[in-house]
Amino acid sequence: MKKVIYWLMGEKAGRAIVGTWNWLWGIPVESGGQVAVEVAEQSLRSMQESVQKLAAAVATQVAAYQRAKQKYEAKIKEMQTFERQAMTAQRNGNEDAARLAMSKVIQIEQILPQLEEQVKQAENYVNASKDKLNRERQKLEAYKMDMQNMKDMAEINAALGQIAKVNNDLSIDSARSQFEQAKSAVQRRNLKENAFAELSENPQEKLQADLEKMTADDEVSRRLQMLDSTKKQLPE
Repeated sequence: MKKVIYWLMGEKAGRAIVGTWNWLWGIPVESGGQVAVEVAEQSLRSMQESVQKLAAAVATQVAAYQRAKQKYEAKIKEMQTFERQAMTAQRNGNEDAARLAMSKVIQIEQILPQLEEQVKQAENYVNASKDKLNRERQKLEAYKMDMQNMKDMAEINAALGQIAKVNNDLSIDSARSQFEQAKSAVQRRNLKENAFAELSENPQEKLQADLEKMTADDEVSRRLQMLDSTKKQLPE
């Protein structure tokens, strides 16, 4: 389908149409995910096809230049042949043959500058096309390297995404936060209960209870001392 669109609309317009089509179908090129890598690969293949077409065109130009150069060199050889014929005919006293051969030399001399200019022009075109082909090949190699780096980066991004997903699924931070909240709530409840117990206790009653305890302790101590004294007074 892509090739048909390119053929109908041209490569530049076709690429825009395909990109818009991808956007309408919700393909997230801008997200930089796997779809972006696939679009980059598709573009790289298009560039490879363009470079191949350019290489074929340059080959055609080189062939045409070589044919033109061969024609030019053949004309020079032909002119040299007529010159030798003219010289030979003149030495042999054949004036008519010498004049005929020399006239052919002159005719060729008249068209040689034009042929030479055409050959030079063809050579310039070929050299310019070769330079362009070399530049495009270098760019293509750079894009291939970028493509590999893009794939590696996409794989790393995918791995990081999986790591983040695992961390989110485990919810370790969330559980830790909940634990700290529960711990803080228990501690607050403990302080609250202690404060409530202290506030709910009657100070007077506590004081009376302390006095009674002290009195009871003193009585117990006094009785124990009396037992010791009685034990010492008994005869052995």
